[in-house]
Amino acid sequence: MSDDKIIEISFDSLGLTKPLEKMTAKELRQLCMDKIPQIQGASGMTKEDLVGTIKTTFGIKDEEGAVSPYKDQVRAIKRTIRELRVKKTGLSVRKEKEILRRKINKLKKRTRRLASAA
Repeated sequence: MSDDKIIEISFDSLGLTKPLEKMTAKELRQLCMDKIPQIQGASGMTKEDLVGTIKTTFGIKDEEGAVSPYKDQVRAIKRTIRELRVKKTGLSVRKEKEILRRKINKLKKRTRRLASAA
């Protein structure tokens, strides 16, 4: 067979426009099938498996503790958002619903800013 051929591909030569973690599973599968022939069975892998396999193929080490420093804060905000949504469904006055909608939107914007800051 032609498995004796070793194709050298550098990670930089893949031409990625965004980090692996930000890519969708569909994009990762397509990347593996098109540009990384060393990875077999990509079509049946989950996103986490694909990212892990690509990183091990290219010798990229995961940063331990790469969790956002704002993770707990984001979780608390999202919990508040869920509570406000439940509260909003129980209201019948339009003005109060609108006030809660605005609060929810502000909180959602805050979670996005925190996520992008990390």
